[in-house]
Amino acid sequence: MPEPKTVLLFPGQGSQRVGMGADLCKASEKARKVYDKADELLGFPISKLSFEGPEEELKKTINTQPAILVHSAACLEMLGDSDLSAGGAAGHSLGEYTALIAAGALSFEDALLLVRKRGELMYKSGERRAGTMAALLGATLEQAGELCEGASGAGAVVPANINSPGQIVVSGDTAAVGKVVEVAGRFPGVKAIPLVVSGAFHSPLMEEPAAEFAEHVRNVEVREARFPVVANVSGAPVTWAEEIREALIKQLTAAVRWEDSMRWFLSHEYGPFIEIGPGKVLTGMMRRIDRKAAALATDTLEGLEKVLSRAPQPQK
Repeated sequence: MPEPKTVLLFPGQGSQRVGMGADLCKASEKARKVYDKADELLGFPISKLSFEGPEEELKKTINTQPAILVHSAACLEMLGDSDLSAGGAAGHSLGEYTALIAAGALSFEDALLLVRKRGELMYKSGERRAGTMAALLGATLEQAGELCEGASGAGAVVPANINSPGQIVVSGDTAAVGKVVEVAGRFPGVKAIPLVVSGAFHSPLMEEPAAEFAEHVRNVEVREARFPVVANVSGAPVTWAEEIREALIKQLTAAVRWEDSMRWFLSHEYGPFIEIGPGKVLTGMMRRIDRKAAALATDTLEGLEKVLSRAPQPQK
């Protein structure tokens, strides 16, 4: 049989919305069990927060990260009803944890508790040292680097998410990011948009939480991945337990090399790409990376049903 080439993609912070997962739980006992297990593990109803809000609480990093992981895991469980065979996976920032669940490298329980701790440490770091992020639309990586270097007198600022052609996010000290936003227009066609975040993720400002988080990652069982998971920090596949651990630890301070990650799959003739979780952000990025690549989203029950209808059904 030919090797499976379907790639599962998992979204990260920013894709959350009040109401996510409610339709899945109404339709599927498997999805309900995922949410029930998450409520039990976390010790509070992440299900209620996801389904009903309030939005301000859901938007807090400490809550957003586990909420998105649980939604993606519920979708993944529902896709288990088909013979959809994955050949690879990737997740944007926190989404990498769900990709590792899909590949069998992390258990749902361990991934959820790691992500909750990750969100907590990142949130507290933002309280200790104010940082922020901004999206640069229409900029090249070279232009983003030049803007960051020019603003470095106001503090630390670096390219943090290299998402797709013309979409780069910078991260760092509030004053330095503000300077980047102020002068970005000197490059024709470049527009800077400040992002509402609680910290300077994927930047040197995350070094303190990354050091503490490393101990939690090292205490969790990590298994060899069943298929390649392309890591954010390198844009290259990881399968062995120790390289997975190191990629997760480095991820907090390193840039998310999303475009490189997708181009690795494309260069090795993988596809189609299925985005599993809330929103359609990654599907949109894929269209900017390669318009010919087949990409589907499962952000609602309707989207999930479309994917299931295209997948082979299991033999009875």
